[in-house]
Amino acid sequence: MNSVQGVIAPILTPFDKDGSVARDLWVNHAKWVLAQGAHYLSPFGTTGEALSLSPRERMQALQWLAEAGIPADKMMPGTGVTALPETLELSRHALELGCAGVMVLPSFFYTAAGDNGQARYYSELVEKVASPKLKLILYHIPQNSGVPVSPALTARLNAAFPETVVAYKDSAGNWDNTAAVIAAAPNVSVFPSSEGQLTQGLAAGAAGCISASVNLNAKAIRAVYDGARAGRDVSAADAAIKEFRKAVQTAGLIGGMKAALAVRSGDQRWLNLRAPHENTSPQAGKALLEALGPLADHIPGPRRG
Repeated sequence: MNSVQGVIAPILTPFDKDGSVARDLWVNHAKWVLAQGAHYLSPFGTTGEALSLSPRERMQALQWLAEAGIPADKMMPGTGVTALPETLELSRHALELGCAGVMVLPSFFYTAAGDNGQARYYSELVEKVASPKLKLILYHIPQNSGVPVSPALTARLNAAFPETVVAYKDSAGNWDNTAAVIAAAPNVSVFPSSEGQLTQGLAAGAAGCISASVNLNAKAIRAVYDGARAGRDVSAADAAIKEFRKAVQTAGLIGGMKAALAVRSGDQRWLNLRAPHENTSPQAGKALLEALGPLADHIPGPRRG
């Protein structure tokens, strides 16, 4: 098993009223999620509204986390965009900061490129970064990107770059695909869609989970991960994290969680999303918190001091 494993949070990106990244909320939220037990943070995933942020904004915000004392080796930012030069710039920047890895979407929009085109894209990225420190997580989310990262492509890239292409994030929600990747590329750390498949995944050789709801429920998910790996009975705790995930998914993985944080913290900036999303509302947060009940008691209120 590759060393990239655990419970990973694709953290939410908070915005000020003018649409800029809210630095204080960003840093405080990242620190809280780590303190709750996440092994790594993955800024600029789908949950972080990454594709609504410019490369310059991403690099600046990543630097803010490092300047706040968050260890770079606890961060695996999303760096994949359509244009290879921008993906290259973002990946180099993350590497220069000392990040543990980068999560990279396939080059989307040109959906007919197929595995050969995507192999060229990823191969050129690895070759142009040209660093043994680069650790690359392939990001499969075809319902959004329109482009799959197939099991065959994963095996091909891992064979070509065994020390670099080391992990795979499967956000499609299709267990058959996850199982196929595990079988095709046994040296790759595979992360199923969410904690909803965490215990099933670990039993099949998966590496953990990279899940939106780690933003709000890292401690409970980490406890299930640790318990399952230790061979303990985690059935009750597993059912609870699945219940939590279902409520959050129903509320909306971005807007619902941001709304809950706005209500619980009293900071209305959490209601802001970037276009093309619409802003969320306190009512959405109250509804999610009510649906979660005692499962949400740990979500923080206003910071003091």
